[in-house]
Amino acid sequence: MSEPATPAVPAAPPGQPRKAAAAAWIGSALEYYDFFIYGSAAALIFPKVFFDASDPATATLLSLATFGVAYAARPVGALFLGHFGDRVGRKKIMVFTLILMGVSTFLIGCLPTRAQVGTLAPVLLVLCRVLQGISAAGEQASAGSMTLEHAPPGRRGFFTSFTLGGTQGGQLLATLVFLLVAQLPEDQLLSWGWRVPFWLSIAVAVVGYVIRRRLDETPAFARQAASEGVVRLPLVVLMREHWTDVLRVVAGALIASVSTIFTVWALAYATSDAVGMSRSSMLWVGALANLVALAAIPLWATLSDRVGRRPVYLIGAVGSAVTMFLYLWAISTGSYPLILLLGVVSFGVVYSAANGVWPSFYGEMFTTRVRLSGVAIGTQIGFAVAGFAVTFAAEIAGPDGTGWSAVALFTAALCVPPVIAAITARETHTVPTEHLGEEAARAASRREPVTTTT
Repeated sequence: MSEPATPAVPAAPPGQPRKAAAAAWIGSALEYYDFFIYGSAAALIFPKVFFDASDPATATLLSLATFGVAYAARPVGALFLGHFGDRVGRKKIMVFTLILMGVSTFLIGCLPTRAQVGTLAPVLLVLCRVLQGISAAGEQASAGSMTLEHAPPGRRGFFTSFTLGGTQGGQLLATLVFLLVAQLPEDQLLSWGWRVPFWLSIAVAVVGYVIRRRLDETPAFARQAASEGVVRLPLVVLMREHWTDVLRVVAGALIASVSTIFTVWALAYATSDAVGMSRSSMLWVGALANLVALAAIPLWATLSDRVGRRPVYLIGAVGSAVTMFLYLWAISTGSYPLILLLGVVSFGVVYSAANGVWPSFYGEMFTTRVRLSGVAIGTQIGFAVAGFAVTFAAEIAGPDGTGWSAVALFTAALCVPPVIAAITARETHTVPTEHLGEEAARAASRREPVTTTT
């Protein structure tokens, strides 16, 4: 007897896909504004404020390590938020993550410095950074699941790309804000100026709540909950049916190392005494690269709706390995026009191919009942490695921090697992939303032993 056909996912109400995409874009922009102002501060401010400024090299290394702490916390947050996102829905997690990020970032702006409370200052800084990491663990997975499940047929790549477009928008906003505060005299910047970008984050909680509380739950999740019910333990189902896809997402998520090296390590290297670029000029490189990425991400995603996720993702992964080498080389030359050109090409154009496609590429590997868990857990484990890539880069760059070629090779090596993940993955851009992930689920059921009674 044949199994009953899976009912088609009902169409989203008119305008709901655009509403979901807008909520994902704005929410991600606000959330990642908070997340990335920490990166700029870790490279430019925190070594002098929270660590021993008499030893600049060690202070910078420790400061960059605190940047990676959030990435270490993200897998834990993914387990928690992924579980509840697949049980109570995407919408509630999206609201929770924004509020948590806004509050924790505001508290960073209120922290006492090392000069005021000694070693307690970096301890408090790390605690707030952990909360940021837990929040970020659920943001992209929940926003990506929301937009994917609302998207019309044949346009999932385009609509899910708004999540990463918002991420780049937040990074651009963070860079512009730091450009303004970087104009302050050194004493004012280190005393109160650096706090202003963190204080502004309180708006995240308010704006995020207003934007996301009116968003409808996705038709796919609503059908799943109504017809089959939600999974009691999503992690168990995920590991039984989709463990190979989780591994692919972990490997693919290592591509984020390109972002962290570009955003944090390259900034610290370029503004070091060895190169001598000004803070403002390098922040402008990041701002322009992110501005270009805002246009490039939806274009790459639209291309993936036509030719498939894998070829576009591979362009980003392979291309990033090459162009990041060229970008770090440009910094070593001290030629600002060259730095600006290659920074925009590497991060704004090439990296955007992988960055704009992964929300749909990863999300389409899983069924609705475990999609948020699968994307959250897989990406956050990979992102944890990417976060500490900055610390490793600072270490392998040598005691004087000028070993850019070693850092470039290290970054290229981290692009290899994403390439392997893409090559071995199924192409899913034409699979209907209601059938996504079913092939893996059926394969898992065939592996289960058959129990008989006598």
